[in-house]
Amino acid sequence: MPLLRINATPSALALHDTAQAAPYRLCALASKPGPAVIMVHGYKYAPGTEDHCPHRKLFGKTEHSWPAALGFEGAHPAEGLGIAFGWFARGSLRTVHQRASQLGAQLAAVIQMLKAHSPQRPIHIIAHSMGSEAALSALAHLPAGAVDRMVLLTGATYAGRAKSLLATPAGRTVRVLNVTSRENDLFDAAFERLVKADTPRDCTIGQGIEAQNAVTVQLDCPKTITRLQQIGLPISPPSKRICHWSAYKRPGVMRMYSRFLRDPETLPLAQLKAILPEKPAPRWSRLLPMPAQARTRRQFRLSHPAHAVGSTLCLQDAAYARSDKNEPAY
Repeated sequence: MPLLRINATPSALALHDTAQAAPYRLCALASKPGPAVIMVHGYKYAPGTEDHCPHRKLFGKTEHSWPAALGFEGAHPAEGLGIAFGWFARGSLRTVHQRASQLGAQLAAVIQMLKAHSPQRPIHIIAHSMGSEAALSALAHLPAGAVDRMVLLTGATYAGRAKSLLATPAGRTVRVLNVTSRENDLFDAAFERLVKADTPRDCTIGQGIEAQNAVTVQLDCPKTITRLQQIGLPISPPSKRICHWSAYKRPGVMRMYSRFLRDPETLPLAQLKAILPEKPAPRWSRLLPMPAQARTRRQFRLSHPAHAVGSTLCLQDAAYARSDKNEPAY
């Protein structure tokens, strides 16, 4: 089976739904042919719970299964090793963000075990939301060349922190696809309001990452969609104005990530830099230009208890912020 389910616990790494030691199983699969792709979920998931287990909602046999979309179906011996990396991501936004930063050490330990048994094997990471903080934090614990490619999906981390982590030895050698969308502006704004940045006035990576080895792909930009289609990567245009899951649910996007991770020679970072807009569209650009009859100002109070800080975010037509019952809030 090319999919290994691992959970990070406070004491150690553990296999999901089995008592077998995680390092033993990881080492047994480390020499299998093909790339290793580590998948990291975001906020409000909790492995082993009925309603919030990522191994069932994201990494299981569902319509939007990450492993299946990335080619881990057990059909080919050389399709590589998929690692579904679960962690307890419930609690206040600040607490979970701090936990995600600390999680980088355990994520790095998985990568080090893989490299110890198969030094030449390419290792990639794909992470959504708060999982991007964990993915980037792992770079601080690794040597140069440890991670080949990284896909960050509407990441909940600050641009300044991303820039500093990409300046580490492992950070300078990784190639990063920073996937953003103005559909995520509400969540970026909430993150900036509730999680203190190391540097005043810093913004999330939804505004881009300043690094030579990173390229920002804005999925709701018409020019970006056109340019990607021209190189054989058709992606559906956005259907919502506010959505935190578009980065992996939109038709065509997972195919792009699979190609970026599995066939890097066909999608070099330099090519993407050359064809894509240099800067993303400004924040709120999907919310502000609305028909006059639809411009009704409404108060939108963030729904998670951790967000109860005595203030509201005022948005245009907050009806677009309907939650998805099958997804966590952030």
